[in-house]
Amino acid sequence: MAYNFLIEPSGYNAFDNEGEQIEKCKEWVLLSEKASKIKTFYYKRNNMSLPCSIIGYVDRMTAVIEFDNRQKHCIHPSYLKEMQASNFNQKLTTSAEESVSPEEIPLEQAASIDEIHAAPEPPVDAEAKADVPQAEQPKGKAKKEKAAKLQLPDEKVKMTATVKEFTTVPNNFSDNDDEVVIYENVSIDEPQTDLGVAWSSHSATLKKMELEIGDKITFEAKIITKKLTRHPVPYKINNPSKIAKEQS
Repeated sequence: MAYNFLIEPSGYNAFDNEGEQIEKCKEWVLLSEKASKIKTFYYKRNNMSLPCSIIGYVDRMTAVIEFDNRQKHCIHPSYLKEMQASNFNQKLTTSAEESVSPEEIPLEQAASIDEIHAAPEPPVDAEAKADVPQAEQPKGKAKKEKAAKLQLPDEKVKMTATVKEFTTVPNNFSDNDDEVVIYENVSIDEPQTDLGVAWSSHSATLKKMELEIGDKITFEAKIITKKLTRHPVPYKINNPSKIAKEQS
């Protein structure tokens, strides 16, 4: 069965592996920080509930999903998250007569999603408008930014950092807290960019390194704007690889 509501991507970044897929879903808060495997998501529309997979992204605020018939569709991650609620179709039916369909709202008109997910708003491909949640439509003029936001690279980059602290933060989806590592003197090698402090999950890969406070490490990773719960740490390091300790 072919679907006629699709917003097909003219081009997108496909996930290289399941690990990258999981990390991106965590960034979009579609999976908990404890998740170790991907799950099936559901696209809900007109009382339909269609299983789908997240296969990539156009930009940080536009996910690409694929249905069982191999058709692809662009959607805002926050809207996809709302669709996972069991009563989503009921809510959509109730408000349909008095609101604009989410597909009719351009992505650039969505409210400051970066304030919700702590990620900078990227430029939007005009051909890649995506589903966005109704609740996030702007109410009036957007506030002027006080300062220009640091533009972070979309791909993995070479970085250096020094281990500052090991700690835990609450996980609303689990009875156990998440283990995290806080770093200082974090910088991107090329172009040389000093970030200050950042954090990452204390993954099994990092635990194998047996890191200690004060260790300086080099690695490759994606860096995103995502504040650590209860800590003044603005950036998160995703999927660090090729990790090496520098000799003191």
